[in-house]
Amino acid sequence: MELDNALLAFALTLFAGVSTGIGSALAFFTKRTNTALLSVALGFSAGVMIYVSMIEIFVKAETALISELGPVVGRWVNVAAFFGGMALIALIDRFVPEHGNPHQPRTVEEMEEEATPVENNSKHDPLMRMGILAAISIAIHNFPEGLATFTAALKDPSLGVAIAIAVAIHNIPEGIAVAVPIFYATGNRKKAAGYSFLSGLSEPLGALVGYVFLARFFTDTLFGLLFASVAGIMVFISLDELLPAAREYGRAHLAIYGVIGGMAVMALSLLLLG
Repeated sequence: MELDNALLAFALTLFAGVSTGIGSALAFFTKRTNTALLSVALGFSAGVMIYVSMIEIFVKAETALISELGPVVGRWVNVAAFFGGMALIALIDRFVPEHGNPHQPRTVEEMEEEATPVENNSKHDPLMRMGILAAISIAIHNFPEGLATFTAALKDPSLGVAIAIAVAIHNIPEGIAVAVPIFYATGNRKKAAGYSFLSGLSEPLGALVGYVFLARFFTDTLFGLLFASVAGIMVFISLDELLPAAREYGRAHLAIYGVIGGMAVMALSLLLLG
């Protein structure tokens, strides 16, 4: 594992994680949520993730596992790891409280209506809990995403760039989900932005844990298992989080146009870089 590749992979993961801060900035400095743009952007992110997972990552994982384990066992292990990745992220999602789930699509306006500032501090407490719970939820979700981004970038930097951008787009509304309730609970923009920023740092933390582990034990078999799991994680995130949110934020057709656009851009990128 080359140090330069590892540093690039970590930098991409850090970029994806701290994009939650963009969400907090949008919450503070825009009057209205551009739902059409957000719908297309989330659809685009889902398109990138689905295409690169099924066309590139899954195939590379299968090739690595077949070379190590043989054609029959390699294919079976690849499929098992793919659905294992889905099961892992589904399990994580299952234990995130619904009230604090940042993937429930909500606009800045809706959150501001719920979070009207009041004088009574006791009424601030539910808002603060909402923001803290959202931050914890995002941190839990972002940890495997960080590992996925890091692993992809480590093996193929061009893939890592595409995945990091897709993850960064989908982290923006998560930043809003943390910043708005904390701001209205405290009246402190810096504190709200700080919590939003910190919630995204579990992404590079996932990368760091991945590096410590991979540096010692990285083999073609482990690479295949991780890559197949990463593909499963990203497909699940796209189907369970990004697409429903994209459809809720805007018209359904806009979300689908975004998906097709993301797939097309990813396909073109792979052709040009190949």
